[in-house]
Amino acid sequence: MKTNKQQAWWKEEVVYQIYPKSFYDTNEDGIGDINGIIEKLPYLADLGITTIWICPIFTSPMVDNGYDISDFQNIQPEFGTMEDFDRLLHQAKQNQIKIILDLVVNHTSDEHEWFQKALTDQESPYRDYYIFKEGSNNTPPNNWRSIFGGSVWEAVPNEKNMYYFHTFDKRQPDLNWENPRLREEIYAMINWWLEKGISGFRIDSITFIKKDQDYQSVPADGADGLANVKHKGRNRPGIELFLKELNDETFKKFDCVTVGEAPGVMYEEYDQFIGKDGYFNMIFDFHYADIDVENGSEWFRQHHWDVPELNGLIEKSQMELQRHGWGANFLENHDQPRSLSKYIRDEDYQNEIGAKALATLFFLLRGTPFIYQGQEIGMRNAVRQSLEEFDDVSSIDNYHRALLEGYSKEEAMHFVNSRSRDNSRTPFQWDATQYAGFSKHRPWLDLAQTPPQINLEKEYQNQHSVYHYYKKLIQLRNHSAYSQTLIYGEIEFKDVADDVICYQRKGEKTVTIYINLSKKTAELDLTGKMILSNYPLIETKTSLAPYQALVLEEV
Repeated sequence: MKTNKQQAWWKEEVVYQIYPKSFYDTNEDGIGDINGIIEKLPYLADLGITTIWICPIFTSPMVDNGYDISDFQNIQPEFGTMEDFDRLLHQAKQNQIKIILDLVVNHTSDEHEWFQKALTDQESPYRDYYIFKEGSNNTPPNNWRSIFGGSVWEAVPNEKNMYYFHTFDKRQPDLNWENPRLREEIYAMINWWLEKGISGFRIDSITFIKKDQDYQSVPADGADGLANVKHKGRNRPGIELFLKELNDETFKKFDCVTVGEAPGVMYEEYDQFIGKDGYFNMIFDFHYADIDVENGSEWFRQHHWDVPELNGLIEKSQMELQRHGWGANFLENHDQPRSLSKYIRDEDYQNEIGAKALATLFFLLRGTPFIYQGQEIGMRNAVRQSLEEFDDVSSIDNYHRALLEGYSKEEAMHFVNSRSRDNSRTPFQWDATQYAGFSKHRPWLDLAQTPPQINLEKEYQNQHSVYHYYKKLIQLRNHSAYSQTLIYGEIEFKDVADDVICYQRKGEKTVTIYINLSKKTAELDLTGKMILSNYPLIETKTSLAPYQALVLEEV
């Protein structure tokens, strides 16, 4: 088996993802800000994380909460100023914390200067920075469906039969990566940020930058008569030329880390993406993260999974990552529901026991662990009663798509409640006050819980809380006698029981991790020295209690 054992600083990091709009508000406008991140740096340092990934803070009309950028090299005023960001960079360094940013280069906002010039002047060189095509008889050029619903084509105002392309919302026109001049501008922007002193990027939706140049229609896959854009516009042949050039012209010139959001990449392609000469240092694998929806597609196509299936997907992911390179391990992010609500299907265990079991499951896998804000205190999904309560454009689209496919309003609301991106975007619950200590003003998005029974203040005071368990996991992985094994050791999975996920990390020592993901006791022959458990110390070595996680050293 080929394994990548070479040491690198980014393999030893513990990354904490911040959704800045919902982290901490210092100017009392109901929106989190850069100064809020600065103020909470001591908290993050005490937790033990070493790198912060910040979701987009660039100038934006906020149609897609910052993933629609109108100026790549300025800060959105509701988050602060460039001076605030420079101060964050400095203060983070003082706390031995690195900063990585979101890199969004598949598209811009329709308010970006490039696109505005492209719209107003057909002869402008900026017209070729985007994708414009002629339709016929007021019909779009093809039948591709955007990720956020409806056609990928939007009619250009005051131009007959002319359309522009958008993989996501119509206010997020795609950049034309076929244009070398556009690519040069993108590379210059990336290098500007790296020269400023950030430690790298999480690269958004990067597998969408290459489209099949025939732009042909394909068989419809929905009641709307359209077909998902991913068939012809995601990870298509020729993308390797763009990704290699991107790496050569930017990332390779710096000692930085790159984390690709790369949906649609097959395991046999991993060597190209994260191998010795790969485009990125690591990628997120969505094969098990999207286990609850068929083929990672629309939310109404729900999939009723079981633990053996989840176990198989995690094992396959880990073995392929180990064979080719390095992975970015996660359970939650700004696009995913809360893991407690998603992976723990017995409501009685959607509590600190379940949260600790999930933490153990993902945190000790081979790869760099990513903690999403609020995950470390066990935050859960919100339950909303009407569509008007949602902010997320994708949630609104999925609700209407479900109705179009014949589901009832109640069923559509259930799908959206369980999968909405708003679930992870609710404000961080710092304390039990009216607005959870996030702000003194009503937040831009309502809290997940009112009153906030789950909150950091309560977690901090309880030595057996989810928060303190995460601190123990970080300590165990990064600052213990087991660190070399838990970071660089190989991984091997064991088949022990249907609802138990078991794997070993093998290096200087051998550490075995057991996670029972059911409400039934699992009878097992457990041997070894106990390192960590999510239950109070249990003497028995013959069984795992419901949702118990155990970390044992083989002796």
